[in-house]
Amino acid sequence: MEEGVRLCQHRDTQTRSFISTSERWSSTENRYIDKAEDILSFPALSFTDIMASGNPPSHYNLSQDQIDHFMQHGYVRLTECFSREKAAKWTADVWTRLGYSSTDKSTWATERINMPEHRSEPVQTFAPKAWSAICELLGGEDRVAGHSATWNDAFIVNLGTEESEGKWPHPSELNGWHVDGDFFTHFLDSPEQGLLVIPLFTDIKEHAGGTMVCSDAIKKIAQHLYDNPEGVSPYMVPRGQPDDQSGDFYDDIVKECHEFHEMTGNVGDVILLHPLMLHSASVNSLRIPRIITNPPVSLNAPFNFDREDPSDYSIVERKTLQELGKDRLQGWAIKRGREAVTPLRLQVQERMKEQELKRLKTSLETPAV
Repeated sequence: MEEGVRLCQHRDTQTRSFISTSERWSSTENRYIDKAEDILSFPALSFTDIMASGNPPSHYNLSQDQIDHFMQHGYVRLTECFSREKAAKWTADVWTRLGYSSTDKSTWATERINMPEHRSEPVQTFAPKAWSAICELLGGEDRVAGHSATWNDAFIVNLGTEESEGKWPHPSELNGWHVDGDFFTHFLDSPEQGLLVIPLFTDIKEHAGGTMVCSDAIKKIAQHLYDNPEGVSPYMVPRGQPDDQSGDFYDDIVKECHEFHEMTGNVGDVILLHPLMLHSASVNSLRIPRIITNPPVSLNAPFNFDREDPSDYSIVERKTLQELGKDRLQGWAIKRGREAVTPLRLQVQERMKEQELKRLKTSLETPAV
């Protein structure tokens, strides 16, 4: 998640800005909430349902230039994966959900907000081009977990602040650096996070809050995980050591790096990044509202870096091996069991969802003028 662990789990000052006291709903309010959820929700589909729906994956293939770019920089940008009309439909109620005015910046009480989800749609119908590329990067559709085949409207909104307007700090000065995956113990081959995915629901100009990534940190993260087969926490702390949740590990790595990229683009673009890509929310210097999502992609089985046939390696696996300077990790294996982690952000987003539903209820009750 773009703000991810660093803003939703351990930075208390940021977490507090997301949480406010809420009362339990009365039975009357619950009826409105149910109505709002009915309006907002698409029917949930299983992966089998999706495959039987008559909407097969796009036959789009990555070009060699795109693959080369991924192998060099750790990400690839796909253009026009979904329409502006689709994006507008999905974001139509964002300001109601936030409780802000789109035209009055004085109401923008929080700089960055990780919103909860209300609706979802199969990736194959929402952005078939992106789905095809996701499968290609991961070695085929059969390797992608079925629950990764849907996207939702858990928007990540960056509005900037009055204090930061017109300012643009060096990427190394940002305080939100992290690797995605606040919900599991990390290993080099972790299947829980197969790719970092960023669909753009607004145009993102330079210095307008695009996610900042650090390409040359992939090597350092991969080596750290290779050296710790017992697993590490979401903050990259090896098992058995005090769990330092300061994020200093990431900040120290960034200070040694030099290749930074701001994820800019147009509505409908989708950026696919290596799962070990170090990234951070950036400053929205222009204060143009920036809206993205960060849908996770998981695998049916862990990454395999010890394949007999080199042609069986996925592009993501090849990139990881390249960063480690190896052709194969013969005999490498994790030494302890995989474990789930319950992130604080889930509690935060549950409270936010209650607040959003209450605002949506109010908007349904208010007659149109």
